[in-house]
Amino acid sequence: MRVGDITRVLEEFAPLGIQESWDNSGLLIGSPEDEVHGVLVGFDCTPELIEEAVQKNCNMVVTHHPLIFKGIRRIHAEDPVGAAVMKAVKAGVAVYAAHTTADKVMEGVSGAMARRLGLTDVEFLEPGPEGFGLGCVGNWPEPRTGTEALAFVRERFGLQVIRSSKPLEGPIRRVALMGGGGGGELDLALRAGAQLYITADVSYHQFFTLEGFMVMDIGHFESEVEIVDIFLAQIRKNFPNFASCKSSRLGRSNPVHYFGL
Repeated sequence: MRVGDITRVLEEFAPLGIQESWDNSGLLIGSPEDEVHGVLVGFDCTPELIEEAVQKNCNMVVTHHPLIFKGIRRIHAEDPVGAAVMKAVKAGVAVYAAHTTADKVMEGVSGAMARRLGLTDVEFLEPGPEGFGLGCVGNWPEPRTGTEALAFVRERFGLQVIRSSKPLEGPIRRVALMGGGGGGELDLALRAGAQLYITADVSYHQFFTLEGFMVMDIGHFESEVEIVDIFLAQIRKNFPNFASCKSSRLGRSNPVHYFGL
């Protein structure tokens, strides 16, 4: 097995060419010709993830967020990104990321949110060319009040907390979703006729919503983390006898901590 065999499967699922112009998805460390004897799948490529890969005899890691994102001017052990790069290179661990590529396929991040919430008639919030797009919008079979929606979303995503605008009293049926930082796409949810928009990284002023519209911020990690299982399923479906596993630290890898709950 070679690194290129793994990347081919991931790019058949989420083609590299559809990533956003500002993104850095793809093979970040290593060569497609390198032999690989085990793959560890995680969410963020941290020094701890590289260490876990080495411990588990995995010489390739696959994550959602890119290790190298906006460029690196210095590589040193005191910086988490630099430390992860150094550890990966020293141990011969290939590093691959599928970021906005996995955001823009219906089977990816936002589609997973829609399936978790039981939405029907799901379509892209912002359709793009060739059957790809950003976000999702769909309908609940039975409407919910804002308070009922908050309780349902919290239960379905296993959340500690939700940041929300004022709950709607009237029925909510149409729901828009954007995994990760979707505050900038709030207008897309309004234009799609959504009564509720669920995303993350919403700013203070965006909670001042229009009449009949509600916003929930469920957390960046929480909205996207299911993609780890999706990546792992793609690898195992194509290579059922190959050594692949999910990071055992996934539940502790969210960099945001909640206190006083």
